[in-house]
Amino acid sequence: MLAALPPVTFHPDLGLAVLRTPHSVYALRLAADGSPRNVHWGGPLGIDALAALPDAASPAASSFEADAAPDELAPQTGARFGPAGLQVRFADGTRGTQWRFAGHHVDGGELRLRLEDRHRPLRAELCYRVRPDTDVIERWTELTHTGEADGSPGPISVDRLDSASWTAPPLADYRLSHLAGGWNSEFQLQRDRLPVAETVLTSRRGLTGHHANPWLAVDDGTASEVRGEVWSTALAWSGSWRVTVHRDPVGRTTWTGGFGHEGVGWTLRPGESLRTPVYAGLYTPDGFGGASRAWHAYVSGNVLPEPERDRPVLYNSWEATGFDVDEAGQIHLARLAAGLGTELFVLDDGWFGTRRDDRSGLGDWTPRPEAFPRGLRPLADEVHRLGMRFGLWVEPEMVNRDSELYRAHPDWVVHSGRLDATELRNQLVLNFGRPEVEAWAHETLDRLVREHDVDWLKWDANRPFTEAGWDGHPDPDRLWIDHTRAVHRIMDRLRADHPGLGIEACAGGGGRVDLGMLARTDQAWTSDNTDPVDRIGIQHGFSQLFPARAMAAWVTDSPNPATGRRTPLRFRFHVAMAGALGLGGDLTSWTEEELKEATEFVAAYKRIRPLVQRGHQHRVAFDGPVSAVHYAAPDDSEHAILVWRPTTRFGHAPAPVRLPALDPEARYLDLDVDRVHSGAVLVSRGIDPRLPSGDYASSLIRLRRVGP
Repeated sequence: MLAALPPVTFHPDLGLAVLRTPHSVYALRLAADGSPRNVHWGGPLGIDALAALPDAASPAASSFEADAAPDELAPQTGARFGPAGLQVRFADGTRGTQWRFAGHHVDGGELRLRLEDRHRPLRAELCYRVRPDTDVIERWTELTHTGEADGSPGPISVDRLDSASWTAPPLADYRLSHLAGGWNSEFQLQRDRLPVAETVLTSRRGLTGHHANPWLAVDDGTASEVRGEVWSTALAWSGSWRVTVHRDPVGRTTWTGGFGHEGVGWTLRPGESLRTPVYAGLYTPDGFGGASRAWHAYVSGNVLPEPERDRPVLYNSWEATGFDVDEAGQIHLARLAAGLGTELFVLDDGWFGTRRDDRSGLGDWTPRPEAFPRGLRPLADEVHRLGMRFGLWVEPEMVNRDSELYRAHPDWVVHSGRLDATELRNQLVLNFGRPEVEAWAHETLDRLVREHDVDWLKWDANRPFTEAGWDGHPDPDRLWIDHTRAVHRIMDRLRADHPGLGIEACAGGGGRVDLGMLARTDQAWTSDNTDPVDRIGIQHGFSQLFPARAMAAWVTDSPNPATGRRTPLRFRFHVAMAGALGLGGDLTSWTEEELKEATEFVAAYKRIRPLVQRGHQHRVAFDGPVSAVHYAAPDDSEHAILVWRPTTRFGHAPAPVRLPALDPEARYLDLDVDRVHSGAVLVSRGIDPRLPSGDYASSLIRLRRVGP
């Protein structure tokens, strides 16, 4: 029924706007003061039912308690005491806005609501977009100073401009899911009862951050992986950000989020506008797994570039050589990697300037003569001759003091002149907000790609901002936004100028993974920690929002360089096969038996790659001793299940793994043991995971539907 209705409608007589997705409805109503307020975000409802919904009201109304005010963008004015998504200051010291509704515009799946301040030359447009075949709603805000250039009130200080505010419906309780962690421990899923308080998720680092991610999910505390209502949002921004979740004492839960952190402002001059990044949200009645699959479909179909192209099996030289790179050594590694069936060879750090360690060379993006006396082209040509694409590691936002670039342009760094600069990893951050720095970075990367026949860039960023300033600029805080926008623009230009160029996002591992970064990169380096036991948990958290095709996962050496843990090659491969497979070990030290085994695993991955990268992902086991992920073809024709057991206890056999995504009326052939199973049995009882005995056991199970 919903499919026959337009995705967006506005009903002036009711003051009601309705956004429809395939499985949900989002509705808002204009309040008496002109503020748009949410009235429904959930399952399908018709227009009569939506019109009959009462306005939100506080169950504890008093002269000290605000009305429920589920504002679409909460201002500072009125009896509102939750977090404000819009905070402005005028030249006379006045804070806050008071809106009047000034019109709307509907264009297919897009809605714009125009609000004008009743007293000041300020306009806000609240923007909504519904894309076909996804339950995700995109929202953003555009704020404009409508005053005359020489008139009153002069510049307006924007202390906070969020992309959107979201409101959960009244629930018996509230639970918050979000991602936390650190370097080497990203994407740790946290799922706890939401306290009656303000819960702030934020990054103040100039990057999305290892320690948090601008994704969250809210439920009533009873949702499971396969059932229950879930409301989830994610911000498409790759710099500092802030999301504030507010559960008040009378049971209302709202949250507001956008770019920038507290204390960072923007000066809006007459005629200027400020547009926020997209803050996307979805509703599902199908539990956390349903929410993740909805996000995966949205990211694959509407965010990632070139969604039709499978991500290649890559080899990266970093863990084999560190900074000790040269032409002969890299060619030897490339030949070994090609023999395993890899499709992309990436030369990592150490190839440029005077780079022999992390103390020098950043900023000087020309081949190091001692290591590559003929330049990089001979290596690139050999990689291409071997049938692989050629990739290059770069860190264009960073500079060492010991570099020709810094000596020529010390003023290009992000720094407040009256403060001592903090160096991290012996490097400083370049201010991409400066047009000349952005131009230099684009020209440098464009030249690298052209001159060295580069097919892939691994774009790294190994430190956050500190003492961030912009000496001589009248509005120095804008670097927090302008820098990230410039990074996005450069990536967009490179992809446009070099069709087929791949880019991998990296920031000391998973320090900059978000919808904004994935809109211009093929995949993200998930974590510098490649230990397969740790990676099971890291990849579980990553999958809450991001699809497997965007998750770079490597097989490296044993013992693992991060943890010292020794694990068999089979286990390492089976964990890495859950994403975009890569290899990063020192192949020169692998035995002939290990190289042969690796070749077989790479071939096995390529057989299931269409399922992993384009199928539907189901997390069928995680909390117990056995973890498993099921990848299903959209038409139910093929299935792959990866199963891992890091440790065994008491010698007990593992329980069968249930596969609830299968059709109970169908039959499935287990391709590796030539046995047909009843779908009903696999759904209700499960399949034997066929794990070998001992610790670090794993298996790959492939099923094919054979009837009815």
